[in-house]
Amino acid sequence: MRRTRHLLAGLALTAGLLTAAAPATAAPETPVPAAAAAPSYTWKNVRIDGGGFVPGIVFNRAEKDLVYARTDIGGVYRWNQATTSWTPLLDSVDWDHWGHTGVVGLASDTVDPNRVYAAVGTYTNDWDPGNGAVLRSADRGATWQRADLPFKLGGNMPGRGMGERLAVDPHKNSVLYLGAPSGNGLWRSTDSGATWSKVTSFTNPGNFQQDPTDTSGYNSDEQGIVWVTFDESTGTAGSATRTIYVGVGDKDNAVYRSTDAGATWTRLPGQPTGHLAHKGVLDAANGYLYLAYSDRAGPYDGGKGQVWRYATATGEWKDISPVAEADTFHGFSGLTVDRQKPGAVMVSAYSAWWPDTQIFRSTDSGATWTKAWDYTSYPTRANRYTMDVSSAPWLTWGGTPTAPEQTPKLGWMTEALEIDPFDSNRMMYGTGATIYGTTELAKWDTGANFTIKPMVQGLEETAVLDLASPPSGAPLISALGDIGGFRHTDLTKVPSMMFTGPNFTSTTSVDFAETKPDTVVRAGHLDGGPRVAFSTDNGANWSPGQEPSGVTGGGTVAASADGTRFVWSPDGTGVHTGTGGAWTASTGIPAGATVESDRVDPKTFYGFKDGTFYASTDGGATFTARAGGLPAKGNARFKAVPGKKGDLWFAGGATDSTYGLWHSTDGGATFARVSGVEQADTVGFGKAAPGASYPALYTSAKIGGIRGIFRSTDAGASWVRINDDAHQWGWTGGAITGDPRVYGRVYVSTNGRGIIYGDTAETGGGDGGGTDPGTPTGACKVAYKVTNQWQGGFQADVTLTNTSTTAWTGWALGWEYPAGQRIGQMWNAAPTQSGTAVTARSAGWNGAVAAGASASFGFTGTWTGTNPVPAAFTLGGATCSVA
Repeated sequence: MRRTRHLLAGLALTAGLLTAAAPATAAPETPVPAAAAAPSYTWKNVRIDGGGFVPGIVFNRAEKDLVYARTDIGGVYRWNQATTSWTPLLDSVDWDHWGHTGVVGLASDTVDPNRVYAAVGTYTNDWDPGNGAVLRSADRGATWQRADLPFKLGGNMPGRGMGERLAVDPHKNSVLYLGAPSGNGLWRSTDSGATWSKVTSFTNPGNFQQDPTDTSGYNSDEQGIVWVTFDESTGTAGSATRTIYVGVGDKDNAVYRSTDAGATWTRLPGQPTGHLAHKGVLDAANGYLYLAYSDRAGPYDGGKGQVWRYATATGEWKDISPVAEADTFHGFSGLTVDRQKPGAVMVSAYSAWWPDTQIFRSTDSGATWTKAWDYTSYPTRANRYTMDVSSAPWLTWGGTPTAPEQTPKLGWMTEALEIDPFDSNRMMYGTGATIYGTTELAKWDTGANFTIKPMVQGLEETAVLDLASPPSGAPLISALGDIGGFRHTDLTKVPSMMFTGPNFTSTTSVDFAETKPDTVVRAGHLDGGPRVAFSTDNGANWSPGQEPSGVTGGGTVAASADGTRFVWSPDGTGVHTGTGGAWTASTGIPAGATVESDRVDPKTFYGFKDGTFYASTDGGATFTARAGGLPAKGNARFKAVPGKKGDLWFAGGATDSTYGLWHSTDGGATFARVSGVEQADTVGFGKAAPGASYPALYTSAKIGGIRGIFRSTDAGASWVRINDDAHQWGWTGGAITGDPRVYGRVYVSTNGRGIIYGDTAETGGGDGGGTDPGTPTGACKVAYKVTNQWQGGFQADVTLTNTSTTAWTGWALGWEYPAGQRIGQMWNAAPTQSGTAVTARSAGWNGAVAAGASASFGFTGTWTGTNPVPAAFTLGGATCSVA
């Protein structure tokens, strides 16, 4: 029911991301990083089921039950018929390529159903600094190879519900076409997506812009080529399909055709003008090309529309619109035909927001139509269907609308609409929040009522803005874009409702009182307010708060340790303090500062903005500047440690400026940079490891040249990467927190893949992060390499190889430094040092090393005078060979 799609990636990520320079021409493929297992951690989604826009659903037409879905910011999914759930396929997308979680086109190969392709890239303007790419897989999305493009793609741009822009030739599957935006035209691959070149004979790149005056480049981008459809009746196996139709973002020249396998192209004569062709779907059995038109690109807008049918044999055009254009207040987009019942066609009124979307069905090739719902006597509606959202009850939004509006709605932003090509009873369609479907579609034509349910389990598409894990009550309270947030009492179950009373469009900040966690506060966006809310029962129920004048958005909010006072830094006005009712302006701190509370002293609050840290000791009434020299640009997030007054950790910065992780033990008067942490964007705390007194630390960071999710069990002295290359989720810089009740559990934010949580199988821990395995002894080889050195400091990588015939279950590698070097930060192993003697123990998850296999770790250290390499290494007291 939201008219906005969260733009966190574009608005918050422009600073501080690493992206290689764009190639001048389409480049050969770049291998996607290998998916190495991390046996110690298992990763799952906190269940919400959906939460975002699904603009595309693709059924393979050669294999039953092979179905894919694309999302605008959350990657690609494959349907699992056995579990009636979706499997995510792009979790391996790394930090540097975060934009590749936005998917603008999807194609499933009918010649070889194992092959699937995705056109990826989130924004075509400068919100996304990277270019787009085409990903290809020969194993149904389990692994991918990437072909980089010399231009950007817009999975979260206007027009993303049109399509599909990517298509595989149904007869010669080495040939693919891609419709590009931004004036880049039509592109083709003849080697199964490995390389791409522009189709120079196709000369109309499309000229439609949602809003040419938009200086951000978002609404002013040209939609470009929006769909490609093959006429499979004009080809034979192994030969390129002769006839191809292409949709263009041009209201006067919307449809083109080639009859010579793409060598030449002509504007289809006699076509209607004045609208954009969102979809072009061919019913080859009857020789009809169906087209759904709208006056706008969508997915939110569209006030007029038409549906047309083109006879491919005779060239006849026929207006088959379900309702006269004069009576529309919406455009048409979702379009599908029944491959089992030629002549059955369905289309959606995607932009009919109120009172509901509409779906139309015809069984006579568009001569006559029936509606999913109609009025009996306004405002009373008669529905052909029953909505059953018991599996995701939050889809009602907790609303009680006035007729003719209903809850849950049939949908909104319904641009993906597909009938199963093998089963006329099954239909799926995407909305702005879920995938709905039915397995009783045949009842539509008999007049019997059929049931529509969410078909979305496993597809998690929320953008996560903040996370809180209290020491008692619900284990997780979340702040989400577009759907507000949830209180999870069970991570494996969908909550009954999102936050209501009030229901924010997006919750930007959430906090609880450390010593009284039943007191919770949240802030967020809501047109007309209120934009702050309070709970006294751990987030189960909420009451709206008052606002100071000038508030335009949620900003950040903090609760005192005892829950008696709150400090709020909303958008649009300055920082304020209050007890839950009226607010008083704070002094000494700039507007827009990020605010947090001390987790011990109820009168102490902290703030940060533009490189300067602030603190208040009188409940937020007055702040004074403390430390400076912190990052002045880029992301900045900090938190106070539970149970330790004045103990603070700060993460943030930008790649072209100061960037890293800092620690303060004096309430922000001074901060010490944590050596070895090159970049950090989040920081959070969880239950201390067994034998440790300091909470476990978690961060999304770059350590030792590797981006990942890291954990420290010794107050930041050493770090272990706990995710792996198969579990990266693009951008994870929004929020992170450990669980204060479960050692090793961490909650990770994503921008479109929902809330991820990890649990560890480790039983050890302690301040060293590992235990002495005792065995093995010897039969090993060591490669020690200094990878970087500077005055007084260095970085080294170590690879330990098992040269025995027996697998290891753990290891402890020892060496002595000949010149007094000292270990600093270590990752992927836990160090101890006594004088010149060093021992690096396996981290738990990398302790199992098969015969002939290797384990690697790295560290930073200090030196004076010289920095020679150790002469010998021992394993269990026996000497290893040195490579």
